[in-house]
Amino acid sequence: MIISLVNSKGGVGKSTLAGNLAGWLARQGRSVILADCDTQQSSSEWIREALPDLQVVRLADADAVLDELPSLRHEAEFVIADGPGSQTETSRALLMWADLAILPCKASMFEARALDKNTSFVRQAQAIRKGPPAVMAVLSMVGREYRLTRDMREAAAGLGLKIADTAVTLRQAYADAPGQATFVWNMGYVARGAAEEIEQLFQELFPEIAAESSTPQKRVEANGITSR
Repeated sequence: MIISLVNSKGGVGKSTLAGNLAGWLARQGRSVILADCDTQQSSSEWIREALPDLQVVRLADADAVLDELPSLRHEAEFVIADGPGSQTETSRALLMWADLAILPCKASMFEARALDKNTSFVRQAQAIRKGPPAVMAVLSMVGREYRLTRDMREAAAGLGLKIADTAVTLRQAYADAPGQATFVWNMGYVARGAAEEIEQLFQELFPEIAAESSTPQKRVEANGITSR
């Protein structure tokens, strides 16, 4: 399964979600490849330090995505593709191969206005491919302005776009984890809120995986991966 994190705007939390998702899936005992398609290379640097056994590839542009991304699906159960914030053609290329597109959005008036553009990219890919990718928006870096959160949910509903019930709030722990080469669930009490929040989000997005990992055998396997 190829999961692409896309948004034509930068600074909306794509790399945060991509890195945490790659780490969470590995924690569940799944084989994962992180495909870093952002020129800043933030997620690949983070994962190489935090999970050195996890395969990381860098795809520099839209041509590399179109040529190389589909072959990666044969090498792992999940390919997490971290998209750029400004290279529209690369984002379009990611949508042409994705099984699931996750669209992180900040709760702001600028994002509400940009949501229509981002949704149109997804709809174009769905029309060309006659179905996929499935798409889910995630409210990211949510602060105290809950009115804007409601506005984003209303804007998404107006576009027929599903939006996750769980939002990723603005927490220092998310910024600190990459610098410490770890994940929020390994950071103890100081990151407890972030750890609970990200777990809830991924359980919502991938309920089958969460259910499987709740069995005793799966817990043993996941703990084995975490401890490496």
